[in-house]
Amino acid sequence: MDVFTMVVIIVAIACTAGVIEKVLKHRRNELEQQPVNDEVYEELDRLRVRIEVLEKIVTDESYQLNSEISRLERKA
Repeated sequence: MDVFTMVVIIVAIACTAGVIEKVLKHRRNELEQQPVNDEVYEELDRLRVRIEVLEKIVTDESYQLNSEISRLERKA
C-alpha cells in the first residue's frame, strides 16, 4: 500500500467517524427532549379543557343575561 492510499483511507475513516458522532449526538438530543415534548402536550391538553369550560360559561344564556344586567346597572 502506498502512502497516498493510506492517507485517503485515514481521511475517509476520520470523516466517517465525525458523521457518526454527529448522528449519535442528534439522536441523544432527540431522546432528551422527548420528556419536554410530553409535558408540553399534557399542558396543551389541560389548556384545551379549560378553554372548553370557558366557552361553555360564556355562551351560556344565563351568563349573558347576568352580564347584560350588570352592564345596565353600571350605566344607571
